[in-house]
Amino acid sequence: MGEGGRVCPWQPSLADRLLVFIAAQAFNLAYEAHYNMSAIAFTIRPAIPEDVPHLFDLILALAEYEKLAHTVNNSPDALAEHLFGPTPYAEALVATVGEERVGFALFFTNYSSFLTQPGLYLEDLFVLPAYRRQGIGTAFFHAIAKLTVERGYGRFEWSVLAWNQPAIAFYQQLGATVLPDWRITRLMGTDLQNLAVRGTID
Repeated sequence: MGEGGRVCPWQPSLADRLLVFIAAQAFNLAYEAHYNMSAIAFTIRPAIPEDVPHLFDLILALAEYEKLAHTVNNSPDALAEHLFGPTPYAEALVATVGEERVGFALFFTNYSSFLTQPGLYLEDLFVLPAYRRQGIGTAFFHAIAKLTVERGYGRFEWSVLAWNQPAIAFYQQLGATVLPDWRITRLMGTDLQNLAVRGTID
């Protein structure tokens, strides 16, 4: 889906806007950076509530790219609440070229009992096809790695689809290790409800 004029029904209060502003100042905009070395000039910055409709469109575009559009079951309203509500569950960065949002990264804090340290987990990263190979993906990784180090966290990790060999090669160039012996295990929907309620999976 494009950058259309979807209106997000969730509207941040003045207090919410103030909290976002204070948080950005507290980080001294540590992960806002301007890049002019590629063929296009772009900016990586923290997401703000006004970005939510555009973030949602980019999430839908990511789902299409990963052939997982049938699994998308969310809304801009829920995304706004989870990013900027009273209890934020995740953070996001956006890449902009002029006024256009051309990419995003969504991440959250996790924890390693072996390291006894928190870390950052990158849930999603996506750049619109027309803006790839301009250094935007690398800039996202740089920004989140910088945040990980500045917060004193122990590691920065993410998952990759096994068929996505271009992404795997890119991650390895960054210095990342692809863990061959690990598999993602997931419970959701009816299976999750069954285990929670009855202790069995139908």
